[in-house]
Amino acid sequence: MIFRMVIKLASIISLTLIFMISYQNKDIESEELDAYRFQFSSIDGGTISLSSFRGSVILIVNTASKCGLTDQFRGLKNLSDRYKDSGLIVIGVPSNDFFQEPGDDSQIRRFCSLHYNIDFPMTTKTHVVSENAHPFYVWAKQQLGPDSAPRWNFHKLLINSQGQLVKWFSSQTPPEAKELTDTIDKLLFLD
Repeated sequence: MIFRMVIKLASIISLTLIFMISYQNKDIESEELDAYRFQFSSIDGGTISLSSFRGSVILIVNTASKCGLTDQFRGLKNLSDRYKDSGLIVIGVPSNDFFQEPGDDSQIRRFCSLHYNIDFPMTTKTHVVSENAHPFYVWAKQQLGPDSAPRWNFHKLLINSQGQLVKWFSSQTPPEAKELTDTIDKLLFLD
């Protein structure tokens, strides 16, 4: 009789533990789909919390001031100006991972302000690849696959208004390219 009670109790405990573990994993999986849990240090001081842009479409771009593609800042500024009132947030993420952003944060800020009049949020200099990559970039690679990781400066990641990472665009895709603006239009006006 005691043996049966011990078996029943062990079964109940086992089922409870299995339920708790599967419930926790379900929560973790659903959190992994949400970009709002990530934060960056702001180049202006403080924090850029993606959750503060909940309901907006977010374009995150790793940048560099000494790159052949640096003039994409002009296109990013135009894109930001064109769509910011409709709900697009552009975030620049300066990175020296490709050895073309040697300046410190104040030099980067000054360069972007003087040459391109950048007024969208920018992070401090941040790793976007390798084992030191910011957790957002690790998550993005997990969400969209290994090909979605930046291979060069001005790689673009697009987050919809529900915080889901939906698409990436290579460095060679200019900010005002039709494929990018069509996707932004769809996310802002049709979703």
